[in-house]
Amino acid sequence: MKFMDRIKTGTIVISLSGEIQSVNDRARVMFGDPVAEEAGMGIGELLPGFDIQKMEEENILFQTGSHRDGHVIPLYIKIHSFMLHDELYYMLELWERKGEKNEIEKHLKELADLKFALDESAIVAITDRRGIISYVNDKFCQVSKYSAQELLGSDHRLINSGCHSKEFMRNLWKTILKGNVWRGELKNKAKDGTYYWVDTTIVPFLDENGKPYQFLAIRYEITEHKQVVEELKNSIQELVDLKFALDESSIVAITDARGKITYVNDLFCKISQYSREELIGKNHRIINSNYHSHEFFKQLWQTISSGKVWKGEIRNRAKDGTYYWVDTTIVPFLDENGKPYQYLAIRFEITDKKRVEKELQHMMTRLLDVQEEERKRLSRNLHDGVGQNLYGHLITINRMRSKVEHPLLDQMQEEVSELIEEVRDISWELRPSVLDDLGLVPAIRSFLTRFAENYQIAVSFDCSLSGSRLGFEKETTIYRVIQESLTNVRKYACVDEASVSIRGWEDGLRVVISDEGCGFGADHQKSGVGLFSMEERARSVGGKLKVRSAAGQGTTVVLELPMVPGTPI
Repeated sequence: MKFMDRIKTGTIVISLSGEIQSVNDRARVMFGDPVAEEAGMGIGELLPGFDIQKMEEENILFQTGSHRDGHVIPLYIKIHSFMLHDELYYMLELWERKGEKNEIEKHLKELADLKFALDESAIVAITDRRGIISYVNDKFCQVSKYSAQELLGSDHRLINSGCHSKEFMRNLWKTILKGNVWRGELKNKAKDGTYYWVDTTIVPFLDENGKPYQFLAIRYEITEHKQVVEELKNSIQELVDLKFALDESSIVAITDARGKITYVNDLFCKISQYSREELIGKNHRIINSNYHSHEFFKQLWQTISSGKVWKGEIRNRAKDGTYYWVDTTIVPFLDENGKPYQYLAIRFEITDKKRVEKELQHMMTRLLDVQEEERKRLSRNLHDGVGQNLYGHLITINRMRSKVEHPLLDQMQEEVSELIEEVRDISWELRPSVLDDLGLVPAIRSFLTRFAENYQIAVSFDCSLSGSRLGFEKETTIYRVIQESLTNVRKYACVDEASVSIRGWEDGLRVVISDEGCGFGADHQKSGVGLFSMEERARSVGGKLKVRSAAGQGTTVVLELPMVPGTPI
């Protein structure tokens, strides 16, 4: 509040024509008591030369008044207009200029304080109406990196960055030359060539004719703000581009913490055959194919509700009842407490891939069956054909030796015996007849006995299987996994002991082959052909194979096979 506002004022109300309508007590005292409110008395009698048309509302004017006794009264006058009964009236506020020096000093002190505050917080410059700089504060020099001497007498082209168009600058000048305030953001160039942004207000100072005679520019540096805004714009644009790319290539859905769908993209609607309206507000049970177990989804929710990303393959059902597979990644969005408040699911359709995998799996199973049949045929041919012929030759040689003694007969007898043993070993490796004739357990026991004799590795065997047969494919898979695992033990483990166990496990069967030998790292584990063969055999009968090994910590191979409920094991 200025000092004049703190002084009790006199008030006079006049009409549009200048006739006095009312005068308050303070005004009566100013002009000499009493001041008659006579009809037709004009304001000019109290304020000689006063012209209401030249007054602007809220502006303060210096005016002299005429006291009743004839002396002159120095006054400040402020005018306000108002409507009453559809007539325009003016109220004049009047202050006597008593003690003017002290009041002016106070006012100047206020102005000095305001200037100090402005200089501390803002970049300030004053130019004449041609734009020539006549004043700059320290902050202007600090930001522009020009000295006051370099700036004074120049115009603002000295710091022009060239980033704004001619139309932009023309608009600015049109505004302020009309006496209007201009506000906007400007990019300027400092003396060292660096750029800086300023939030600018340019205020024209007007002469008695309403024409600008100088301009006050108040600026606040916003370079960091502009950089942040620019970075945000770039980030938002990147996000828009990423969303576009994601929507074009992926099936996208967002759900709340309870799993209720809040967003789906067009690709989700297209592949699920549901409209967006049918999906929003529902949960993913609407596309549940019932292919996966309750435990599968329980584990999924446990993962994401704990704030971890879940990845896997899911079979869904479209609106028309057809099935489709999706490779799915579910990402939880966490609040400030680390709790998920929504989930983003990104899916890629892999129906064709799963179909090809199924066909390959069927083909692999068929190849394994054909391989075993061929092994069985070769084994039988070797045993019943070549083996029997060699055995016949051995009998003949033995008969000849009983009648004739000759070193060649002894040599032939020895060589034929070795050949018979080799054929028997090859036949056994291809497929032991005991596996087909007597079953899995006798075949394993026979194999372990031969393995121990040939390689001096003792293998303990623990089995809970009954005498029931498990079927050609499952028995072959179990036998081959044990055979391949122990072959690896013989080649790489550097041990003289190992163990094999076969146990019932929930609705399935678990086979464990372990040793405490050298073990191996993950790279060797991934590259092994034998491991690939075991995994394919396990998959061919719907089972799973797991290998746990580390250098110096031994190896454990676990085969898990599903069994039909009620199968005696």
